[in-house]
Amino acid sequence: MVEEKKPKESQDVKDEKAASPEAKPKAAEAVVARRSGKKKERKNVPMAVVHIHATFNNTVITIADMQGNVLAWSSAGCLGFKGSRKGTPFAAQMAAQAAGNAAKEHGVRSLEVRVKGPGSGRESSIRALQGIGLEVKAIKDVTPIPHNGCRPPKRRRV
Repeated sequence: MVEEKKPKESQDVKDEKAASPEAKPKAAEAVVARRSGKKKERKNVPMAVVHIHATFNNTVITIADMQGNVLAWSSAGCLGFKGSRKGTPFAAQMAAQAAGNAAKEHGVRSLEVRVKGPGSGRESSIRALQGIGLEVKAIKDVTPIPHNGCRPPKRRRV
């Protein structure tokens, strides 16, 4: 009952296959296939609608085509502003520039602006969009106003 140990040929063969130059391109192709995924579409949209949601704490700018499909968006918090600095006109200006430049890549040239909310970033974001070369055709205030709807919260004590 003497057992002879056979050399581990199966492992040696596997190591040689892994080290062979034929195995590497297959792995590289798999990585490229995973990374390629879905490419971003570059649309050609000459006219767009900008929705500016300006609250006391933040400003969100969304640029959509005329059907409502979002092309680009940005916010003060998205750009790294934290705390009370998100509600400043400068943060709103930077957010508008970021969203406007992203929309320009889709071919946007003229805008229709819809502003909502009481925040301080309303005017500065519109000026920033004009400053980067986009033509503002119309500005509309779409802030919701209650007609004696819900009871307001009780008065704030400071």
